[in-house]
Amino acid sequence: MKTLRVQSHPDLSLQRHWILVQIGLFLLPFSAFLGCTPVLVAALGVWRQRFSSLSREPVNRGFAALSLVMIVAAGFAVDRPNAFLGLFNFLPFFVVFAGLSEIIQSPKQLTQIAWIWVLTSIPVTLIGFVQLFLNVGGAPSLFWGLIEWTIAPGGEPLGRMSSVFIYANVLANYYAIVFVLNLGLWLEERKLILGAIFFLNAIALILTNSRNVWAIAVLAALAFALYQGWKAIVAGVAAVTGLMLGAAFAPEPIASPLRTIVPRFFWARLNDQMYSDRPVNQLRSTQWKFAWSMIEQRPLTGWGLRSFSKLYTEQIHLWVGHPHNLFFMMAAESGLPAALMLYGLVGWILAQGVLTWRRLRKQDQRIYFTFWIAFFACTLFSFLDVTLFDARVNLMGWVLLASIWKIQDVN
Repeated sequence: MKTLRVQSHPDLSLQRHWILVQIGLFLLPFSAFLGCTPVLVAALGVWRQRFSSLSREPVNRGFAALSLVMIVAAGFAVDRPNAFLGLFNFLPFFVVFAGLSEIIQSPKQLTQIAWIWVLTSIPVTLIGFVQLFLNVGGAPSLFWGLIEWTIAPGGEPLGRMSSVFIYANVLANYYAIVFVLNLGLWLEERKLILGAIFFLNAIALILTNSRNVWAIAVLAALAFALYQGWKAIVAGVAAVTGLMLGAAFAPEPIASPLRTIVPRFFWARLNDQMYSDRPVNQLRSTQWKFAWSMIEQRPLTGWGLRSFSKLYTEQIHLWVGHPHNLFFMMAAESGLPAALMLYGLVGWILAQGVLTWRRLRKQDQRIYFTFWIAFFACTLFSFLDVTLFDARVNLMGWVLLASIWKIQDVN
């Protein structure tokens, strides 16, 4: 089994910051405070050390402009204190992105990050198994409250694995990242331990009962199979996916025999028969329509961050934390300019990432491709859910994006 060691940095002036980042990423799945704090300290240290060059970077200027737009929009919010509080889910991470993009510069660092998150997924998965199969839970508080887990017996919601995360969908987003990194590492190094962890994480991913992450995992597997040129694997994944979709959505004469092959756990979840009594006001389509009506009424400044829940409760008489779509949430709460700026900046970074991949040496291209796919998985997840309110998953996304930006061949 790989022994995880603190990695040195190719630039000695960034060594201390890189050590802090590695410590933070190791602790991140288990504590937002213990994980995010070292990373934030490292990012601020880099800002202090290289403020001049970072402030001239066009992407950083873009995020600074976006921050200003969001702050101005918060000033027009229907609930200004709540809107300004909501900025903490965004602005600190813009700062962290800029600092990390200066620290994370070599493919070897990407491999180190992937190993850290894959190895630390083992206890996350095992805790989830204990929670789900032994119906064990609790709310342990360690180190004077710095580590506080709320592990719901039987999962949250009941029957869906949530492990150390507050809700199954948040854990699903976590696995969307870890699944891709795990698969990419295994293809690179072909180590038995990576195969074993992948098997455990694949089971856990299924047990989150998230259709979103199921689809993302299939697409990620297809992306890697295409990248490797494995036509048989592509055909196999496509066939299994076709069976599941046929069992879920095909007309009855076709679906019935397929349902003798495909477990009900899958097809009934895909077509929502597992929760067929769900009220209309709980459906994502209802939430998206409501968010769109908010955008139409206040397209420039939005209604203010954290406003969707309050307005939805007042008019639809059901509390929902967010509209289950990041773009709709940003546009409805901070205005269309802010939403378009955020997606434009991220899209431009990803587009530049394609050019970066082509410039890398062949032996470095796969790990870079892995990080690109991992972030793409996060992006896809955000179209059907919003998990950035969990600082751990939020930071993981920004680490991936920073890893895609400014990477270069450094031995």
